[in-house]
Amino acid sequence: MDLDLGAPSVTADIARRLRARIRAGDLGPGDRLPSERDLAKQMGVGRVSVREALRLLQAGGYVEVRRGATGGTFITALDRPYQNWLTEMRSGASEITDILDLRIGLECQAAKLAASRRTDEELAAMAAAIDEMSSSDSRVLFRNADARFHSALAQAAGNPRLASAIASARGEMFAPLDELVYTEVVESSRVCHLAVYEAVRDRDAERARLAMEAHLEQTRQELEVLIFGKDGVATGPA
Repeated sequence: MDLDLGAPSVTADIARRLRARIRAGDLGPGDRLPSERDLAKQMGVGRVSVREALRLLQAGGYVEVRRGATGGTFITALDRPYQNWLTEMRSGASEITDILDLRIGLECQAAKLAASRRTDEELAAMAAAIDEMSSSDSRVLFRNADARFHSALAQAAGNPRLASAIASARGEMFAPLDELVYTEVVESSRVCHLAVYEAVRDRDAERARLAMEAHLEQTRQELEVLIFGKDGVATGPA
């Protein structure tokens, strides 16, 4: 008997990992994904599993396939998955609280470790992400810069398991796509990231932890307004 019980879970895991990167902002609208062959090599899986995972993402509105010489698999504008995520968060009031609690625990620890373990190259990567965040003129660029900062900080902590857990937790959220939200948070977010960066640069572990906690608590407040509205009433399409 030929039982292929692993294939569905492998496919689902690939889709989950790619979806998490898209939600967190590592991959943004308009970005072209690597070929199936390259994705399979990067993720250590078979091309058939990658192909099926991409079909799942396409069905969910995360990617689209374009034909022709300049074709490939591209990230969509994410309107449908973003609205689905908002609806999911609104249906479970404690969901976003649980996710942020987890992120605070993980990323505050990462900030502490990064303050004592970071290299000059990792510090430079964080500074570059903040510069890009400051000069970004679109939601996509801002999301990408934000994702690069958090990824660089997680790497600077020097703990691959912690970095993986942070990536997973960030993937449960969805970096804001709303124009209003982007306009309002870009400066406050830059200031928060700069505070974390300066503490890590100065190798002040406790200040780094507190700065990250303040940043994520501010993120909590901004997301609660986005999801539930200022008076606890959801804004925008559900």
